[in-house]
Amino acid sequence: MTATAAGASGEERFIAALRSIATDPAARGLADDAAELKVGGATLIVTHDMMVEGVHWLRGQDMADVAWKLVAVNLSDLAAKAARPVALMLGYTLGDAREDARFAEGLREAVTTFGVPLLGGDTVAAPSGSARAVGLTAIGEATATPSPARADAKAGEALWVTGTIGNALAGYEALVAGDFGPASLSYRRPRPRIAEGLALAGIVSAMMDISDGLLLDASRMADASGTTIAIDCAAVPIHPALTDRALEAMTWGDDYQLLFTLLPGAEPPVTATRIGIVHPRGVHALLLDGAPLPMGQVLGYRHTNT
Repeated sequence: MTATAAGASGEERFIAALRSIATDPAARGLADDAAELKVGGATLIVTHDMMVEGVHWLRGQDMADVAWKLVAVNLSDLAAKAARPVALMLGYTLGDAREDARFAEGLREAVTTFGVPLLGGDTVAAPSGSARAVGLTAIGEATATPSPARADAKAGEALWVTGTIGNALAGYEALVAGDFGPASLSYRRPRPRIAEGLALAGIVSAMMDISDGLLLDASRMADASGTTIAIDCAAVPIHPALTDRALEAMTWGDDYQLLFTLLPGAEPPVTATRIGIVHPRGVHALLLDGAPLPMGQVLGYRHTNT
């Protein structure tokens, strides 16, 4: 479904309204998760993601985990563009002293682990009791130009995915059950696929990360490229605890794996699973096991104010 289609979410309607403003070629028509900006002889990839308390993290969750996740989700957008991380800029809503200290500790762990410097940002205070929001801008250097985009999928290409789908859902359920150990790690501290993205530079056609659900993000790739994407459900690697809830796992999101297309017969230089094929555009953007999804089927997480 496109941003202007009937039933579009509030997020999609707003993005559609912004397209008449963001007309610079670097914005790529707001059809992607990052901008591609040429500065001198370099090509920079710029992305910005926000997270909100009660939406992207649980109220009362350790703010060190929140900081890590904020860095990871932004670096995931760079990974999907085969970009090498260069710098981060933070936007932070202050909490109490302990929360702020824990956030700073998690931020230190993340930037050290991923080897990307924090250069600055801004802090604000919010009214007591209101949901907090944090944001991060990540800047990367492209290793292939143009960098891979959602719009680059072509009919006949194979659809591939790294890792396992449903890890975040399993981790979330573990966390809600009170498990703050390894079982909940995939939700609390996701790992952006930076090395995989760099390895795929110049090889893939289309590429994006899976943030809002495999099915929704695959449909976005199909819409951006003017194709139909057909997924073989049995081929999708699902978290072992969710094999009887595969559809839920494919719509839940937060996995931050890479979804990409390759020419027929090509093998990726990273560990990945072939899960489908790209067709010329038909009536539907997405097919599961050769059939369209039932009307009203949720594909993934959409931001909305209604």
